[in-house]
Amino acid sequence: MKLINRKQYLDKLINVIGTPDIKVITGVRRSGKSKLLEAFKVYIEQNVPDHNIIHINFNLPEYEHLLEYRPLYDHINSLYVAGKENVVFIDEVQMCVDFEKAINGLHASEKFDIYITGSNAFLLSSDLATLFTGRTFEINVYPFSFGEYMEYFNYPDKYAAFDKYLLEGGMAGSYLYKDQETKFDYIADVFDTLIIRDIRQKYKIRNMQLMDRIVDFLMDNISNLSSARSITSTLSSAKEKVNHITVSAYIQYLCNAFAFYRIRRYDIKGKKYLSSNDKYFLSDHTFRYAKLGTRNMDYGRMLENIVAIDLLRRGYEVYVGVLYKKEIDFVAIKRSEKIYIQVSDNISDNKTFEREVLPLLQIKDAYPKLLIARTRHDEYQYEGIRIIDIADWLMG
Repeated sequence: MKLINRKQYLDKLINVIGTPDIKVITGVRRSGKSKLLEAFKVYIEQNVPDHNIIHINFNLPEYEHLLEYRPLYDHINSLYVAGKENVVFIDEVQMCVDFEKAINGLHASEKFDIYITGSNAFLLSSDLATLFTGRTFEINVYPFSFGEYMEYFNYPDKYAAFDKYLLEGGMAGSYLYKDQETKFDYIADVFDTLIIRDIRQKYKIRNMQLMDRIVDFLMDNISNLSSARSITSTLSSAKEKVNHITVSAYIQYLCNAFAFYRIRRYDIKGKKYLSSNDKYFLSDHTFRYAKLGTRNMDYGRMLENIVAIDLLRRGYEVYVGVLYKKEIDFVAIKRSEKIYIQVSDNISDNKTFEREVLPLLQIKDAYPKLLIARTRHDEYQYEGIRIIDIADWLMG
């Protein structure tokens, strides 16, 4: 498979070389965590003098004898070389029983620079502080961005390339397959056999039929406001009563595994977060096509999904904005920076254009305001609002 330089993530790893943190690479299954670790290994080999790399990949059978924490701990210690920069890479660390004991022991010895990847259901962001006694540094890896997609295929026309990206998405493993149906088969298989299997194994879920129905509902309602209670009401039938607490737990499991991202609501005027109703976006929009088919492409909502994930990829906190009972698709916040964003598929119709810009025009502060759409034109301004084509914005 062709590899590209994922500079955004590689730079983050390079910047923490030699720090005492336990570096944890997270992200949805098959988003490229192991390939990133391989690229980082090459960087160390070429740029760090007197290095000693200890690399264990639990996907490979030669490491089966290390699947318990004590043999793993002893094996790594046996490979330590005094006077060198001892770097430990462990892929799929969750496959080792009580892996956290080995990692904590190695970290406490202060002899190793430690980097690990693992299944997200077993290596949750919320659990890192509990699992590891040392400080952790987390790098969340996303599927290919549009810019990475352009680089991978070396497409000359970004607008035509975006039409392809909208259908093919960022799961790079699917790029090896020739026809679109086979690509979707691969993507659906990643979702079903890796993501859902991890969740079922971690949380010992018995009612997989309910889990499947929740997944289908969330995929079918990308960018719609939802709550556990409203989903429960929709899924309940005369024959089967569904508990909203169970539904809420299952949704959280899906978010823990980076299948979906939950986006909360933000009251722009009151400057407060709202607790009721959230939006859910897929880590890669083509999971929806692979699972539900392409009869209803619903381009506007898929563009919202792409923008939401790219904002998260860029390090923003992302919220749905609420102002005077009108909705702003996204409020993106990073330290003192704030951006208001509307997303639309086609704004060539005047009524659609006016509907999209009206909520932005009602915001009275001076933070930037964007309308992102498929214009296929150069950026322009309308009453202080930047109107920009989505391909141009994604290449940003």
